[in-house]
Amino acid sequence: MDTVTPLIQTLPTSLQALAARGIQRHFPKGTLLIHEGDRGDTLFILLSGRLRVYGSSAVADREVLYGYCEAGDYVGEMGLDGGERSANVVAMESSQCVVVQREQLLAHLSEHPEFALELLTKVIRRVRQATASLKSLALNDVYGRLKAVVDAEATPQPDGSRWLGGARTHRDWAAQLGCSREMVSRVMKDLERGGYVEALNTGLRVAKPLPARW
Repeated sequence: MDTVTPLIQTLPTSLQALAARGIQRHFPKGTLLIHEGDRGDTLFILLSGRLRVYGSSAVADREVLYGYCEAGDYVGEMGLDGGERSANVVAMESSQCVVVQREQLLAHLSEHPEFALELLTKVIRRVRQATASLKSLALNDVYGRLKAVVDAEATPQPDGSRWLGGARTHRDWAAQLGCSREMVSRVMKDLERGGYVEALNTGLRVAKPLPARW
């Protein structure tokens, strides 16, 4: 393709040249870009929209949330070795991506070997996140895991509150925290009643610091 469109120009500089090699595609809300267990050799660079990355079990009918991808991020690098995909990736809203094939990535790396370090750093970061999530699941109760997510991801606001963007249903929280939706509903209801949080359509407002224990 080798064409730099306005959307590609919004990407970090290190990704623009790689994105110019791929093909831009639109994915409607609800589209499954990557299916866990499939073999794939494509990388998806997100230009606009939002993606959800999760694992699932057909037997237990449960999910575990690995994270979200925002514009400027990419996903699918874990499958470039030709092995099975380790997660599902679905479009949470109408999303525009650049689809890069393995051969295009290899060609890019031969011309820009410094990108290999960025790719490796991304993989290491995701492994660390997975390790931290596993540790949290093993050592914390549901409230402790929720507090850890809020403390890590919520950003301070001018009025002294904190903001955790992105609409998350109780099912989303349950998948991320490794618990039942009913348990999440109970904890959230208690926190709202205590004036600690306010659930809005666009995210979670944290009005005051969450207590160490609940």
